[in-house]
Amino acid sequence: MSQQFAHPTAGRHTALAKHGPFAWRALDLITLAVLGVALGVAFWGFDTFLYYPLKALLAGFPPAQQLMLGIWILPAVAGMLLVRRPGAALLCEMVAASVEMLLGTEWASLVLLAGLLQAMGVEVVAALWRWRRFDLMLAVLGGVLGAVFQIVLYQWWFAAREFSWAWKLIYLAAGMISGAVIAGLGGRALIRALAATGAVNAFPPGEEHLIATGELTTDMVPVGEKE
Repeated sequence: MSQQFAHPTAGRHTALAKHGPFAWRALDLITLAVLGVALGVAFWGFDTFLYYPLKALLAGFPPAQQLMLGIWILPAVAGMLLVRRPGAALLCEMVAASVEMLLGTEWASLVLLAGLLQAMGVEVVAALWRWRRFDLMLAVLGGVLGAVFQIVLYQWWFAAREFSWAWKLIYLAAGMISGAVIAGLGGRALIRALAATGAVNAFPPGEEHLIATGELTTDMVPVGEKE
């Protein structure tokens, strides 16, 4: 069994990154890059086949189009939940945005700016908890703050600059809801699904799954590595 850092939180155990949050491993970098590429291809598929029909469906009230925003924040949340180190959200999100740009998108290189702002929202939330809390609360708040950063620091002044302030606030609320639901809940569901397959047993979510299924107990954790 792999070693882990773990501490009880509300009766459960939250596995932390091995050897502390700043001890990046090559495996972390490679896995985040692979996840980012996969989600970047998914971005391209969404942009190509679903975005325009959904945009047309919501054209009667343009601020509601931000209900789609969470899709693009999901890599940041998923990356942070998987690796649990500073910069994990940024790396996963920027790889996904770069792949989306290279495959072709109407926003071209602006997706890199959007990805940077989205990821910074998730990074700030993880930093506030000093990379020691990776539950549903972090996922949801990370998705929400990622949306706030993108909309308030960028989209209000470009994509939504002609909107009234009432519409801008609705635009922001729609983005926050999408960030919470699609990026937060969706990102957490994605990582838990990956953990259930056994594909990420070398990462904290995999260890949490093994503990939940009884395949690993906290007694197996070396004393020197318990929180």
